[in-house]
Amino acid sequence: MDDQPNPLSLPEAPPRRRSDRADRPGIEVPPNPPILPDPDQRARSRGPGEPPPPHSRLGVALRYGILLLVVAALVLWLVFRSGPQAPTTGRFQSGGPMPVGTAAVEKGDMPVVLSGLGTVTPLAMVTVKTQINGQLIEVAFKEGQMVNKGDFLAHIDPRPYQVALAQAEGQLAKDQAVLKNSELDLTRYKTLVAQNSVARQTLDTQAALVQQNRGTVQADQAQVDTQKLNLTYCRIVAPVSGRVGLRQVDPGNYVQTSDANGIIVITQLQPISAIFTLPEDSLQVVLRRMRGGTTLAVTAFDRSGTNRLDTGRLDTVDNQIDTTTGTVKLRATFDNPDQTLFPNQFVNIQLLVDTVRGADLIPNSAVQRGAPGTFVYVVKSDETVAAQPVALGPGDDRRIVVTKGLEPGQRVVTDGADRLKDGAKVRLVQSGGAAQPQAASGEQPAAGTQPPAAAQPGTPANPQERPDGQRRRRNAQ
Repeated sequence: MDDQPNPLSLPEAPPRRRSDRADRPGIEVPPNPPILPDPDQRARSRGPGEPPPPHSRLGVALRYGILLLVVAALVLWLVFRSGPQAPTTGRFQSGGPMPVGTAAVEKGDMPVVLSGLGTVTPLAMVTVKTQINGQLIEVAFKEGQMVNKGDFLAHIDPRPYQVALAQAEGQLAKDQAVLKNSELDLTRYKTLVAQNSVARQTLDTQAALVQQNRGTVQADQAQVDTQKLNLTYCRIVAPVSGRVGLRQVDPGNYVQTSDANGIIVITQLQPISAIFTLPEDSLQVVLRRMRGGTTLAVTAFDRSGTNRLDTGRLDTVDNQIDTTTGTVKLRATFDNPDQTLFPNQFVNIQLLVDTVRGADLIPNSAVQRGAPGTFVYVVKSDETVAAQPVALGPGDDRRIVVTKGLEPGQRVVTDGADRLKDGAKVRLVQSGGAAQPQAASGEQPAAGTQPPAAAQPGTPANPQERPDGQRRRRNAQ
């Protein structure tokens, strides 16, 4: 076995023929190149427990690494080849007709509305305070209660003022007796002066005394009236109709006229007003309508602007423009029957200034703005579109008036106009609002939409409502 030649071993190199240069003096002939080492000879010369040389292990690892790289490249090529491909037709394909949603130009009335931000402000807000000093012995209202003008609210201890009234009435009676006596003396002096029994000076002095006593009686009467008024102040009533706020003082406290908070605050809710602002450029339109005797309708919406709270009328306009903001304040009055407007509430106000009758109306989504200015895409009879410049008038959040450029009955593109150009071919899609194009047979659905799932008998519309068995079968598939 050992005598047989190894196929992996290299053949022995034939002897090199010495060149003639070796016979020449002064020329050195290089030695023969070494023969490549034989790996089998190395293995035979390696001992039984000696590990293989490092060069052989490095070659095996290199071969395995190259094999792994080839397999990974093959897998990636297969994955990218079977991945999703770009749609060949549909909305975003430039060669086919674009699916678009359209709307017709209609005749209608368009209200001209001015919008502003406002705050609900009560027409009357009264802080009920005591007009006399005394102990609060009774509170006859509940917090948050609706009261009418003249309703009883609170009671202050009246006994000190009753005593003061009795004292004033006693002093009045005393001075009235003195006055009566002086008047009788004046009558006697007049008789005696006529008989020349007394001097004229005595009569004049008595007349002055009578006048003095009459003044004292009048002062006493004023004191009596003051004490009666204090007794009236002991019973506190509502000065206006409105809603009672939180109680500021509890019964048993000594209240004084110098108290800043008072006893209670009453706020009038029906009617109520809202103060809002408008730009100064809109002021002349409003004033022109008010000078003509027109009552302008005002509608109040909540903070979001979606829920209508109440409808009222414009009451007045402020007498100057705020120079810092360039706006003017206006006050609108609301009956507020359901008390939907609350004091200091933030509201969105819409003031109806005028109404345009018989105008050409289109949806706001049909209006495009670009280099030609304001334009719309008009759908022609051959299902192509044309860019038509238009002049716009007033509008709202859904529709806008076209004053020039369109005729009633023409159809304009409302959805899908972002990829259109003048003369582009379109395909009309039935839609109630924003158009959702449906893919035809053999077409891919538009980006951002999903194709409708095929309806099967007994399959619920909501995937979450399928029985567990159907979900398992679908997952297995």
